[in-house]
Amino acid sequence: MFSDGERIIMRDSGIDMVFIMLIVARAITFMLVIPIHESAHGVVAGWLGDDTARKEGRITLNPFAHIDPIGLITMMILGIGWAKPVPVDPSKFKHRRLGYALVALAGPVSNLLAALTGCFIMVLSGCLITHSDQWFTVESAASPAGKAAFELLSNFITINVTLAVFNMIPLPPMDGFNFLRAFTPAKFDNWVFRNQRILSGIFFALIILGSRLLYVRVAFYFIIAAVAQLLYLMVSWIPLFFK
Repeated sequence: MFSDGERIIMRDSGIDMVFIMLIVARAITFMLVIPIHESAHGVVAGWLGDDTARKEGRITLNPFAHIDPIGLITMMILGIGWAKPVPVDPSKFKHRRLGYALVALAGPVSNLLAALTGCFIMVLSGCLITHSDQWFTVESAASPAGKAAFELLSNFITINVTLAVFNMIPLPPMDGFNFLRAFTPAKFDNWVFRNQRILSGIFFALIILGSRLLYVRVAFYFIIAAVAQLLYLMVSWIPLFFK
């Protein structure tokens, strides 16, 4: 991609092109992934009787309808980000608290399904390209364009899993906490609703602090790797057809 002279200039000037390419890949993938997550919230809310998200144009694959600038920046730098919350009116649900829990769960589930689809495409195309069950050796057989496509697909899988795990953290305002709220006393639920802004600020402060602690990062990425491995195991039957 770059000549030897260009690499020397970039190295001497302190430009880390690998890091820059990682940021660009994360940004592109994030803009592909976020609409899936946020639209899933709106779709399930619509199924349950609340059409607020549809009326406000939030059920769309257009990433610019969902992107939060700060969330995008943190995704590019830290690999973890967020989007603008989808508006939901639980008063329109027949069972308000259960409906809100299902809407909250829809986002992470959609990310896991998208990641599983990505795993299926990666393993199947890898087997087709290598003409063997050794799909993970595809980089040595693929063209430069193919390698770039596989790198993007790999990022797609990783970011989907990361968002699913991150959003299932059982702390406000994350989806995991909103799901658990359906099983807490109504008084606690009302207290959380009244203090959401403060609790959100505390949560993001904890995220910034936690990102500085090695054992927290290790634990988080271990969970991501375990979930990703489980998804790959779910499509491990594909290479059996290429032996």
